[in-house]
Amino acid sequence: MANVTLSRILYVEDDADIRSVATFALETLGGFTVAGFESGAQAIAAAADFEPQMLLLDVMMPGMDGPTTLIGLHAIPALKNAPAIFMTAKVQPQEVARYMAMGALDVIAKPFDPMALSDLVRGIWERQRG
Repeated sequence: MANVTLSRILYVEDDADIRSVATFALETLGGFTVAGFESGAQAIAAAADFEPQMLLLDVMMPGMDGPTTLIGLHAIPALKNAPAIFMTAKVQPQEVARYMAMGALDVIAKPFDPMALSDLVRGIWERQRG
């Protein structure tokens, strides 16, 4: 299983501009197939059909935040063990530790470099496949 190539990413980000930039970078530079959603509820409703290999979640969103979205996605049997990365501006050590304790593989700080995003995500994927 260590040689599985990452190809499908489910991405939840409430800010349309950030979502567009990140999706463009992941698809164009990284070659990933990205399903982008503006809310956790939308992502949960569509996730099983998309069959993501990786979850990329904004932390601060209205209604359902990233951690709550992760709980909802992991409640879907097919996604129970889907690896997740949080994206947030809140990257103080205690906050990062909290996200990691929730099961996140890593945390990507905002603002992020669109040119480096795909390599960063791929690196996190490969490190956890180890």
